Amino acid sequence: MAVPHYSQLIDGQWHDTGETYTIHSPATDEVVATVAKAGVADVDRAVAAAKAAHAAGTWRNSSPADRAAVLDAAAASLAARADELAFLQSRENGATLRITSALHLGLGIAQLQYVAQLAREYEFESDGPEIGPIPADGVLRREPLGVVAAIVPWNIPLLTTVWKIAPALAAGNTVVLKPDEHAPLLPLELARALHEAGLPAGVLNVIVGDGEPVGAHLASHPDVRKVAFTGSTVVGKSILGSSADTLKRVTLELGGKGPNIILDDADLDVAVDGALFACYANNGEACEAGTRLIIPAARKEEIIERLVDRGRTLVVGDPTDVATTVGPLITREQQQRVLRYIADAKAAGARIALGGGIPSGEQFTKGNWVEPTIIADVTNLDPIARDEVFGPVLVVLTYDTVDEAIAIANDTNYGLSAGVWGEDEARTLDVARQLEAGMVYVNDWHVIHPAYPFGGYKQSGLGREGGPDSLDEYTEQKYISINRSASLAERAFAIVVNPPVLV
Repeated sequence: MAVPHYSQLIDGQWHDTGETYTIHSPATDEVVATVAKAGVADVDRAVAAAKAAHAAGTWRNSSPADRAAVLDAAAASLAARADELAFLQSRENGATLRITSALHLGLGIAQLQYVAQLAREYEFESDGPEIGPIPADGVLRREPLGVVAAIVPWNIPLLTTVWKIAPALAAGNTVVLKPDEHAPLLPLELARALHEAGLPAGVLNVIVGDGEPVGAHLASHPDVRKVAFTGSTVVGKSILGSSADTLKRVTLELGGKGPNIILDDADLDVAVDGALFACYANNGEACEAGTRLIIPAARKEEIIERLVDRGRTLVVGDPTDVATTVGPLITREQQQRVLRYIADAKAAGARIALGGGIPSGEQFTKGNWVEPTIIADVTNLDPIARDEVFGPVLVVLTYDTVDEAIAIANDTNYGLSAGVWGEDEARTLDVARQLEAGMVYVNDWHVIHPAYPFGGYKQSGLGREGGPDSLDEYTEQKYISINRSASLAERAFAIVVNPPVLV
């Protein structure tokens, strides 16, 4: 089978460059595709094309209904190819077919459709109240920012792309998209679908390049008005710093170390499976994964035994096989990083209750595999419990009181996701309200919906993606004052230019 090749999109044309990336399967090391590799000069070309398209005004002056129609057409195109694209995503980044079908494609398409409808309903212009005491009123407008840079990661590339470019385009902006070089294929397929749906040239430009220098140059480019980024907290801080010179808008969706509390009245049949799902979905490579399980000390061994028993039933293997529940990690570098965290925790006295290494068997001699792992007998101060490991590693912590559980949960630099399991709804909601996280799941996890915002507290980022206010992040608010008086005396400037009235 011929290896497909993907080019970059600049000003409505697909271009190749002098260099290429080779995308390898994380499961087998086989070549999946080749992709044109961009450099700094390509960033400048893409930004220039986006700036020119914004100045031309064809897209920003089009009606919201017309912009929504393009998003809907692209969503329909992806939906028609959903099975094919889910398979491609599994081959490219190792996420299981179960996850790529439901989360990557299913939610990505739903998000496009949601934003399209939002664009039709969004109040881009409205009449304001009368101003008084002069006879005047105002118009309130929401206008596009201009050129938006969208920088997306490899773990859930389609959804994180849609979160950024769909509201940006719906609001009338132009976009330069930089997918991660390890998993750019679905963002490029989305760009093709939007291009074929009638997006004008230059409105969406896609370049694939290294974070440094390509991503850094894009994020700091003086003609970029906003940067929307999903990735590590370290890189997010760098982007925030580089935005200062031009006062760019930024949306940053960064790291997480999700605390997951099991209360003493929880149904363990539900909570144990839920805890495994919270951690191991998407192979543990999810910023909002529940990776810190906080359980009652009095039930510690019972819960760990249940976790281990259920964890042994997980199927590690070919991510394109629908029977597989945990696949490989994205790169050999990421695999080795995760294994080092596990080894360091073991050396410090932690108990490896499950997994902890590379699965045995011929099929695991290639690829980037780590067993689903459960680590006990650690404290919340240990690196394995504080750092974002980004792999299938669940850390178990214990508490004596609910207040202590909440304190452990909140004792982190992150605040993206959290969860709580229990039978008493009033009690679980009371705990949920005290957790410092942008998303709190009660008796479930990974419940992401287009109508609800996604984002975090503390060092998990700035701003929100998705939800009913998502277009606000990509618009400037303008107030236009209109004087309705026919009399010179009833205008505000009479305060300065008219002579005083002496009594």
